[in-house]
Amino acid sequence: MKVEIYNAIMRRQRMTRRSVLRGAAGLGAMAALGGVATGVSVRPAWAADSAALRAQILKIPGVGMGSPTDADWQKVGEMCLGPTRERVAQGEFAGVELTFMGLNNQNLHNFLFRGFLKPWEAYTGARINWIDLAQADYNARLQQSIATGTVDFDILEMGAPFEGDTAGRGLLDEMPGWVSEQIDESDLVGYLQPPVGTWDGKKYRVTIDGDCHTFAYRTDYFGEGAIGGPEVPRTWQQVNAVSKALVGKTDPLTGLPAHGYLDPLKGWGGFGFYFICNRAAAYVKHPDDPAWLFDPDTMKPRVNNPGWVQAIQDVMDLINTPGAYPPDQINADPGTTAFAQFLAGTGSMLMWWGDVGSSARTSDTSVVGDVVGFGINPGSERRYNHAAGAWEETYNEAPVMAYIGWGLYVTKRVSGDARKRKAAWSAAAHLGGRDISLWMSAYPSGFQPYRNSHFNYEEWEAAGYDRAYVEDYLGSNRDSYNHPNAAIEPRIPGIFQYYSVAEDELAKGFAGQYGSAQETADAIAAAWERITDQIGRESQIALYKASLGL
Repeated sequence: MKVEIYNAIMRRQRMTRRSVLRGAAGLGAMAALGGVATGVSVRPAWAADSAALRAQILKIPGVGMGSPTDADWQKVGEMCLGPTRERVAQGEFAGVELTFMGLNNQNLHNFLFRGFLKPWEAYTGARINWIDLAQADYNARLQQSIATGTVDFDILEMGAPFEGDTAGRGLLDEMPGWVSEQIDESDLVGYLQPPVGTWDGKKYRVTIDGDCHTFAYRTDYFGEGAIGGPEVPRTWQQVNAVSKALVGKTDPLTGLPAHGYLDPLKGWGGFGFYFICNRAAAYVKHPDDPAWLFDPDTMKPRVNNPGWVQAIQDVMDLINTPGAYPPDQINADPGTTAFAQFLAGTGSMLMWWGDVGSSARTSDTSVVGDVVGFGINPGSERRYNHAAGAWEETYNEAPVMAYIGWGLYVTKRVSGDARKRKAAWSAAAHLGGRDISLWMSAYPSGFQPYRNSHFNYEEWEAAGYDRAYVEDYLGSNRDSYNHPNAAIEPRIPGIFQYYSVAEDELAKGFAGQYGSAQETADAIAAAWERITDQIGRESQIALYKASLGL
């Protein structure tokens, strides 16, 4: 489906993502987009074999029964050991020790992995040692290991953008064929299929996440007579206007001061750059051009063109509007905006990864589960055409596929030891299995839906989610994955060097150290040019073009 047709449908009918899926026309539209299931009761043949197991694990602990515990993670891990038992003999890895490096954000990621893998360790005899990293420390730790040649881990939790830095340097072990079969790679949504997870035609990744940013909003802020107005904002221009109009009003849920959109103004080890990308993509990701970060022929940054400058200016406008943001927002990173603010009842709009949708209904810390709705990244009333060097007065949408999902990778450290290598890949395959992945999508984990089989509404309803919520939440993820103008980032070496320095310069701009949004953008562009020259411009051009399919 062409972008213009997709946008026309959404504008003309003023559909929510939920209503798109309810109507026959909406079903046809989504089918035209291709790639994932429509939510109707059509299951692939293999689903019947695991349907009972999936229903059982989704009842642990049950939606509305509080946050899952380590005992729950271990129980789910034990119940999903079937594929491991088919390929590994009991005690086969006795004496094998593996080191696993991953995240410990919000007590998710590695904490769940520990629980899921305890029954795997008990069955196989292997032992896992853990390296736990905060998100803000992740990029620096990984880059240090790469630069110094001191890779001290066997299994690595990593996003696809880092594949250029790792697979491109020969640091990863190629995936055995039996792993592809065990994890059922064919079930992945379209944009996570190869070339994602591959380098030079070889597979390296067990996908455990989808990663796109979706729009979450408080339903009690919007509607007839609501403090935010009758309509949920559909553009970033409207988001800013509502955020300013809410100053001085009272939050209907908490009785505290009302706030609009929650921009994270503090860096997060490069990951915070995705949040300015949400605003910018709506302005600069043109349907006729896959590039939006760099010029493909020169690697000249586009981050200081008028569209990017407008995105930065939007944030500065809210910074300069007293009361638009919660107090001390300058020190709020993305973890703060999602978990300490939005889910805790502060603010009315947020862009974040999809796991906010599961956490809203299944986390003890959430107070907004009954008053939250979802959509794709807001659009813009106009877009910048980089090729023409001019603004076009037309509506534009561009969901950001932020980070292309977490995956598990096995390093070359195990390549010379057949038993250790099989153990490492068995652990990764256990965590990336089709059934356990559904549980991680439905409960707080740090991950979001990423398989076609995750979009079966009936399974979520049986777990305790109500149908309308599921349609809204899953629909926002699916519509983003399938959007014809999605902004997909490149898998090139040094990508997080670019992101990290951009965060540094944005922080200076938001703190008033630069005189304007243009100066801030120019500083980012200059820093990006230096990184490109350091890595090698010609090689970066070739890899960037390849990542864009050019």
